Amino acid sequence: MNGSNGNHNSDQGVPFLDLVTPHQELEGELVAIFRTALSTAGFIGGPMLEGFEKAFSGFCGAAHCVGVGSGTDALRFALMAAGVQAGDAVVTVPNTFIATGEAISQSGALPEFVDVDERTYNMDPAKLQEYLETVCDPDPESGRRISRRSGRPVTAVVPVHLYGQMADMDAIAEMAERYHLLVIEDACQAHGAQYFSRKDQRWKKAGTIGQAAAFSFYPGKNLGACGEAGAVTTQDGEIAKKVRMLRDHGQVEKYYHDMEGYNGRLDAIQSGILSLKLKYLDGWNSQRRECAAQYEQLLAPIADTLVLPFEPSWSRAVYHLYVVRTQERDALRAHLGARNIGTGIHYPIPLHLQKAYDKLGYAEGCFPVTEKVSREIVSLPMYPQLRLDQQQKVVETISQLVGSKLSAALTS
Repeated sequence: MNGSNGNHNSDQGVPFLDLVTPHQELEGELVAIFRTALSTAGFIGGPMLEGFEKAFSGFCGAAHCVGVGSGTDALRFALMAAGVQAGDAVVTVPNTFIATGEAISQSGALPEFVDVDERTYNMDPAKLQEYLETVCDPDPESGRRISRRSGRPVTAVVPVHLYGQMADMDAIAEMAERYHLLVIEDACQAHGAQYFSRKDQRWKKAGTIGQAAAFSFYPGKNLGACGEAGAVTTQDGEIAKKVRMLRDHGQVEKYYHDMEGYNGRLDAIQSGILSLKLKYLDGWNSQRRECAAQYEQLLAPIADTLVLPFEPSWSRAVYHLYVVRTQERDALRAHLGARNIGTGIHYPIPLHLQKAYDKLGYAEGCFPVTEKVSREIVSLPMYPQLRLDQQQKVVETISQLVGSKLSAALTS
């Protein structure tokens, strides 16, 4: 769940992200949305919000969508509405943005972690099983697992669909059913990503497999607002109803509060902007996939020096980020940066090693795969408007560094 500032394309270099071009292309339509809001004074709720919720639930294939103020709101409200309570433990991965952990903590639960698969960077179902069977004990009364680390009942699992690729949901859902866990998808980077369920023999979109899912529409996302925005999708009408109450001070109707809630509403202007952009999302995602395929082809001659993204047969990723790995990560970033080519690191410090989570008692070595990849990952420029010549420049610049290192090794 990460945001990045956008820079406009330039002839001199390649920006990591270009948020200027698509907004210039849509400027007339975007301004019309603002004018509609001005002419109706419909700034909170109303037809634009309801229209977006209907459109996005249809896009995902979910029965319900509830717009909220941010992706963090979405995940926190989804956990609370699904039944996570104070005193619970919720298991997720340390290879994610801190908002995943924050949402769990702010719902009253404690985050506990399992390691990721080294190829997909998503939750490793084998590590989840190991955690549930060797780090937890059964509660004979509830059938739930009790964490030995915290003494808390483990009530939910939050798989993160990182970089635009879904976690292996069949395996995770099967364990969740066996151990009575809620499944709340962190789909904040996975708008439109698909997973082929071997169990159901069909493709499913992110946001439709767990009890609920959280999406972020931070500006740099595949579907980005012009500000903060998020949404919860769910097939469960009761969860949707509770999220609507949580986002609006616990109200069932104005001034009638059935619970304490939050100010987590999605405003009408952002809803209108998202509805407009949603019409382009399939095309933009296709362009991202084309860019990823082009990178793979261009990088093939030096593929033995980099670890390229891995897309399993059951995945249709939407490449929110294009992440490669190298043990020479810092040298590569410096080399690209000196030639005005933008890069990112998502994420340099795993959650279990963040100062904010010292109290959880994890140490270096607890999650070796996450720790290894966090030292090697680098995100290359990726956005729908990325041109072939720009990708060629990125790869040629990487190849120059690789070539110079090989030459130095041969002559030493």
